[in-house]
Amino acid sequence: MQPKRKIRVIVVDDETHVRTLIKTVVNTMNCDIVGEAGNGRDAVTLFSEIKPNMMLLDINMPLKSGKEALAEIKKNYPNAFIIMLTSLTDRETIEDCIHLGASGFIRKDLPLDEMREVIKKTWKAYREALMTDQPS
Repeated sequence: MQPKRKIRVIVVDDETHVRTLIKTVVNTMNCDIVGEAGNGRDAVTLFSEIKPNMMLLDINMPLKSGKEALAEIKKNYPNAFIIMLTSLTDRETIEDCIHLGASGFIRKDLPLDEMREVIKKTWKAYREALMTDQPS
């Protein structure tokens, strides 16, 4: 029996302490951190170079916002799995990101256990949707 493959993750946030926190959460799951970035421009470059299974992407960042990075990545990789990280909860921003193809949202102030659960549930729903979309 083959061992279960680890989920390859890129973490993007302009605040180093937030990246460290998110990486700590992700490392407790069946995941490998394969890259990290501090701005949206680097996020787009890293995604295209590494093609991870998952990206956790902050919305408000320098050089290119998370929304702009999300739009560019989804244009080139329509099946990209990206969960947005936010300290904002305004409805317009959330709706914009969902429209652009975000798989979900995580508030940065969530307790770590809840953050882990959101990632797991969102990943599971994404995988199930991919399986459903496969031709029989």
